[in-house]
Amino acid sequence: MNLEEFFARIGYKGSSEKQDLETLTDIFQHFIRAIPFENLSIHCGEKITLELEHAYNKIVRKKRGGWCMENNQLLGWVLKGLGYDTTFLGAYVFNPHQNAYTTLMTHLVVKVVIDGKAYIVDAGFGSSYQMWQPMELVSGKDQPQGPGVFRFTEMNGVWYLDKMRRKQYIPNQSFSSSDLLEKKECRKVYMFSLEPRTMEDFSFQCTYLQTSPDSLFTKKSICTVQTMNGFRALIGWTLTETTYNYKENMDLVEFVTLEDEEVEKTLKEKFNITLERKLVPINVKASYTI
Repeated sequence: MNLEEFFARIGYKGSSEKQDLETLTDIFQHFIRAIPFENLSIHCGEKITLELEHAYNKIVRKKRGGWCMENNQLLGWVLKGLGYDTTFLGAYVFNPHQNAYTTLMTHLVVKVVIDGKAYIVDAGFGSSYQMWQPMELVSGKDQPQGPGVFRFTEMNGVWYLDKMRRKQYIPNQSFSSSDLLEKKECRKVYMFSLEPRTMEDFSFQCTYLQTSPDSLFTKKSICTVQTMNGFRALIGWTLTETTYNYKENMDLVEFVTLEDEEVEKTLKEKFNITLERKLVPINVKASYTI
């Protein structure tokens, strides 16, 4: 594993000498636009592990993506290798259908400290909740980014991430009530504490999320990637392309339903992913929104 090979994978040609916010942001944005958030391994008969080398080979050499335990672990390794002060944290994702945070710590994020100031970088959430810039870890401050306005709120040592979106224009009205479409303008995303975590803390979750019939990730085949002006998502057979701020304070959300034979071609053309095994798409109605 080496940083030069990783930088080639994400197309980053900037500095690797500075440990400042500008460099961190540049690397992070190259990462989220080159490396999808995806769980396709689960639906190709492949096992996802917590081994860094496994994630590196999959994402860097095989040009795949991964979920938070792969993407953010790799990002943390890169930043640590560049000399950044990094810590893994664990988060509990908000389930809108149950109107509650999960009781299982399933989401891995990275905290980075630069000149005494803490930031959260998260390259493993995907879709419209994927931050585009490192977020300053301060409570109650609106942090506008391309996807919308993010905000952290701290209460009794617990940090909460919320996101406010713009209005949405959906040309294909047959999808206006789709469960893949976020209905609320302000949405809770996840909560976390600042207790440092190790990858071992996610061992049970890694197995559970890819095997349990109750897991979102067994119910939906997911592949999302950020673009220069929005994001793409392939959930089951449904391809979504979102353009942020398409018109003043309005996002364009376009839906297309694919045929079986179009899925692999779309993965290659829209996400730059070529799978080694046959994908079995799935989209069981569940608590997942974009």
